[in-house]
Amino acid sequence: MLRTTLAAALLALALPLSGSAQSGAPAVKADPPRFADPERRQKLAAAFPEIDRIFRAYLDGAHVPGAAWAVVIDGEVAHMGQHGVRELEAKTAVTQDTVFRIASMTKSFTALAILKLRDEGKLALDDPAERYVPELAGLAYPTADSPRLTIRHLLSHAGGFPEDNPWGDQQLAITDEAMSALMTQGIPFSNPPGIAYEYSNFGFAILGRIVARVSGVPYRDYVAERLLAPLDMTSTTLEADAVAPSRLALGYRWEDETWKLEPALADGAFGSMGGMLTSMRDLARYVAFMMSAFPPRDDAEAGPVRRASLREMQQPWRARPATVSRGADGGVQLSNLAYAFGLRTTQTCALPAIVGHAGGLPGYGSLMLWLPEHGVGILAAGNLTYTGWGPRFDAAFEALGRTGGLAPRVPQPSPALVDLRAKVSGLVQRWDDGVADEIAAGNLYLDRSKDRRRADFEAMRIKHGVCTAGEDFDVENALRGAWTMACERGVVRAAITLSPTMPPKVQFVSLQSFARAADVPRPAVCPP
Repeated sequence: MLRTTLAAALLALALPLSGSAQSGAPAVKADPPRFADPERRQKLAAAFPEIDRIFRAYLDGAHVPGAAWAVVIDGEVAHMGQHGVRELEAKTAVTQDTVFRIASMTKSFTALAILKLRDEGKLALDDPAERYVPELAGLAYPTADSPRLTIRHLLSHAGGFPEDNPWGDQQLAITDEAMSALMTQGIPFSNPPGIAYEYSNFGFAILGRIVARVSGVPYRDYVAERLLAPLDMTSTTLEADAVAPSRLALGYRWEDETWKLEPALADGAFGSMGGMLTSMRDLARYVAFMMSAFPPRDDAEAGPVRRASLREMQQPWRARPATVSRGADGGVQLSNLAYAFGLRTTQTCALPAIVGHAGGLPGYGSLMLWLPEHGVGILAAGNLTYTGWGPRFDAAFEALGRTGGLAPRVPQPSPALVDLRAKVSGLVQRWDDGVADEIAAGNLYLDRSKDRRRADFEAMRIKHGVCTAGEDFDVENALRGAWTMACERGVVRAAITLSPTMPPKVQFVSLQSFARAADVPRPAVCPP
């Protein structure tokens, strides 16, 4: 549970309840979650020099010719850095407008295009892919009971196609006709669709074909006109030839103790899985847009895709095996992994949600990660084959954490929760049958009789004396919270959960006795 103040929560009581367009019933409203520390941005900024040091030390040690990176906080670019050169012959320095190929990070743009078309009513995620790509109609499925391949399967890497990173990278420039021939001759399955995660570049190439077939324009044109232009991403493209030579980062590999230029791959039928090029300035706009979907709120929509769809993209849809690793501080870290729609998601003991994607192609390596509930994102790109940013991002987030400013938004209670908190606190002071009956959900006395409930409350009063609820309120969500009451003798910890009824009532209540406030256990995501 997270902390807020009762004084702030009480402001919500003055808010009108908006009506439901469907039923006319009043909605249970709560203010959006918000950051509690007004100095968080200044605190986070203290980590920027350390982040620069971490990145530059890695780049020098790994023979990366050049790189650029940025930190986004609350939808704004809070810090930018760059190092090295975009090309080795003239040793032209990297800037924030240098354009790098971002490879598989393209997949999130493809997913965004699919969801935009879904929101416009032009397709459904559970539609069979063969409805839009007839070449798939003849697929030989691995079992008689396999489901037909759907758009949702492809978006979450659950299509059952074999992992194809080595092969897929080299298909980027193939023609539409060649891709059609590949599909017509058949695609082998490593699993039936819908039961396992397996990364598939081919699957996202098919999604690009669906975007083109449904929209009636080439994939690259749909993305440019319907997504990139509204986001003012003027440096972003799927064709390297469209980038001014003075801005393009050439790709290299480190081999035989020297740099070797990687040949540029042209845009083709597989572009939707990994063909995009962009600058850090543009990519920061995109990351800020993805983060702007949080928290859910009543503000007017401002982007080319609805906030609800952006949040849908960032939810875990297909589980991947959990991992255990050792952090920079030597501690063991458990990570729950999943794939969303064109994005990866991770949950750790310290961070409830990490969203983003990596990109790697011959000559390039990039990564974007953000913390939706913390309002902080980091992105970076380098021009060495498969530039390895992962451990450096871990260290960068740890540096941000050490500032004390990396805290999530605090959930706010609904007026109903604030009101029932006050009434439950009053019952601890003095039991009143009328008040208890008024706030009790239909199950409360069935789960434990009214006489026993009364005895529980009176036992707390006898043991602890006069108790007072302070301003602190640990709010888990709009309808669930806990608080500590300071008493003449020790403390009482109270918690309530409200019912799924209108109006909400108390369906669960807990009272715990402690000698001191310090003895009250604090919830943790992972055991110590």
